[in-house]
Amino acid sequence: QVQLVESGGGLVQAGGSLRLSCAASGRTFSSYVMGWFRQAPGKEHEFVANIGRRGEISYYAGSVKGRFTISRDNAKNTVYLQMTGLKPEDTALYYCAAEGPEAGRYVYRGQGTQVTVSS
Repeated sequence: QVQLVESGGGLVQAGGSLRLSCAASGRTFSSYVMGWFRQAPGKEHEFVANIGRRGEISYYAGSVKGRFTISRDNAKNTVYLQMTGLKPEDTALYYCAAEGPEAGRYVYRGQGTQVTVSS
């Protein structure tokens, strides 16, 4: 069982930056591929980025590539999402999730943190 708690969301103007954090409980954090997802009102959940167990590999959605950076600190059981060049269309509830044994299937997720970008 992994519990995930996000923080760092808020209201920011277009072009601004935010860093989201996701703190995980348990001593097996480093065994999970971690991902960030988002959901805007009335829209489907959207993959944002994920990162390998040791942080050696990361993937990004095309809509955020070059603007967002995912990283992790296994000693702190935390995964981060640095967001720069924010756009109003980035407004959403952002949540982190831990991938299970089946690739692409995320089995744990946090409650999320709201990011609102004003134009």
